[in-house]
Amino acid sequence: MSDLLGQLTGRFHRWLLQGSRRSHMGWLFALALLLIATGLGLRDPWPADEPRYALVAKEMVDTGQWLFPHVAGVLYPDKPPLFFWLQAIFYGIFGSVRWTFLLPSLLASLGTLYLVYDLGRRLWREHIGVIAALLLLASMQFVLQGRQGQIDATVCFWITLGMYGLLRHLLLGPQWRWYVTGFAAMGAGIITKGVGFLPVLVLLPWGLVLYRGWRLPTLEGSIFRWVSGPVAMLAVIALWLVPMLYVVMTSDAPDMVAYRNDILLKQTAERYADSWHHLEPFWYYFTNVIPLFWFPLSLMLPWLVPAWQRRVKRGDARYVLLLGWVVLVLLFFSVSPGKRGVYILPALPMLALAAAPLLPGLLRKSSLQRTLFWAGALFNVLLLVALIYFTWLRPEQAFKLATRLGEATPWLLVGTMAGGGLFLLLACLRRPIIGVAAFLAWFWLVYGLMVGPMLNPMRSPAAMMTEVRERAGDSVLGLVGWKEQMALHADRPFVHFGFRRDHAMEKRDALIWVSQGDDRVLLLGSEELPGCVIGGKARDLGIRHRQHWWLVEKGDLEANCRSNLDGQQPKRLFHVDHLSPYR
Repeated sequence: MSDLLGQLTGRFHRWLLQGSRRSHMGWLFALALLLIATGLGLRDPWPADEPRYALVAKEMVDTGQWLFPHVAGVLYPDKPPLFFWLQAIFYGIFGSVRWTFLLPSLLASLGTLYLVYDLGRRLWREHIGVIAALLLLASMQFVLQGRQGQIDATVCFWITLGMYGLLRHLLLGPQWRWYVTGFAAMGAGIITKGVGFLPVLVLLPWGLVLYRGWRLPTLEGSIFRWVSGPVAMLAVIALWLVPMLYVVMTSDAPDMVAYRNDILLKQTAERYADSWHHLEPFWYYFTNVIPLFWFPLSLMLPWLVPAWQRRVKRGDARYVLLLGWVVLVLLFFSVSPGKRGVYILPALPMLALAAAPLLPGLLRKSSLQRTLFWAGALFNVLLLVALIYFTWLRPEQAFKLATRLGEATPWLLVGTMAGGGLFLLLACLRRPIIGVAAFLAWFWLVYGLMVGPMLNPMRSPAAMMTEVRERAGDSVLGLVGWKEQMALHADRPFVHFGFRRDHAMEKRDALIWVSQGDDRVLLLGSEELPGCVIGGKARDLGIRHRQHWWLVEKGDLEANCRSNLDGQQPKRLFHVDHLSPYR
């Protein structure tokens, strides 16, 4: 085994140093597809965000309304529309939500990987670009988000493209076309998610380098050239913003005005300065996110930071701009009271780029090699402990979990992941970095081929909606306290009584509606039944997706309740008959 590893390591070094650009790109993309695309099409969109985003994109195609995102007929102002357009384009081409909702994240991850590789080879050498891309591909958060049908991988691509364009100009310039391209990418990032402007922060460390008189390209240009970048950004934003504002102004509908105010104010400046959820302390990213989700880069920081300090003191503008920007991004998100781990993903590609030139030297240090080995071993030991716990100490818990997962056996999954990973680490005892890389590859392959299909029955409402169809028969379906995945998997036209509305008002309107016909049934999500429902008659579906669900018909209502509701009309009622069946 040692001789085989030595031969493989030698071949890798020769490929890294002597391989052609085509060979490097080919193997990088093949490896990225293996880690990120494995399992594509084997699961449905999972809560919390994936079903909502997939429903918005599907509704765009089904209705032809692309300018204003909707959720089951209700305007959705939380995010700008570019990501939904991308999902909708793929859905329109292939006609399957399951096979297309992950494609924007996959392609964005591949694009980000290429930008990091290309910038690394231009700033340093060809093999440094390959190392930077491999470091990024080894990072937990990067691969995880590439496997999610969420916005963050896409906005990470736009921000990385913005940094790529600005750094090509500021460090390798003058290259005014790339300067304009970088700002245009920021515009695309802003209409994907409001933080797309983040690359502009790199101008602060660039100004510091100019002030200190360190070596930089001479960027002589007219004021028109410098202004052309922001103009390009505004032009890209205007492609969406101007038509949206025009429609709102000409329609003068209250819901349109509310959409405009929400998307331009509440979901941007107000959400940043005065967040109303995901409230975390200032140090949240440094203690709860970076140590785990930036692994293995986070594990190398004690060795990387001193090396970075020496190069910054020498006035190396490449490190000043890359690391200065990463620090500014972390501070930007740390200052806001609302925090989620995915917010800082765009900083990871630039951190990998700054670490890549130093990695070959750092890996010669035995202390780093030992740390990498024991970190990988610890993770495997934790998985083995879980295996022992489920198999011998608490088999009843494993049985419950296996029952929820269908015929799959969770202890087999844990054992496969832990046993295989531990073998790979032990096999690479003399070269722990190879063991860690092999373990991460093994982890994502098992995740894609086993974890996704195994967890899908528990994370997807497909089985629940099949049961609803069987029990409801031909009745008209009404959704109360509903979640987006229910609307996405509905097999028929349905009605609902508001999205993110006060639950008590929603339930009252629903009871009025169901009391008006014998061919109506409510799928009611509620901790307890409303007071006028006869508890013994409503059909109990149990707890699904962290909520208790019931099927309620007119006959399940008390007689005096029906008489009180007689003659009343729901204040809000949305008929959803424009959605095609889920595929």
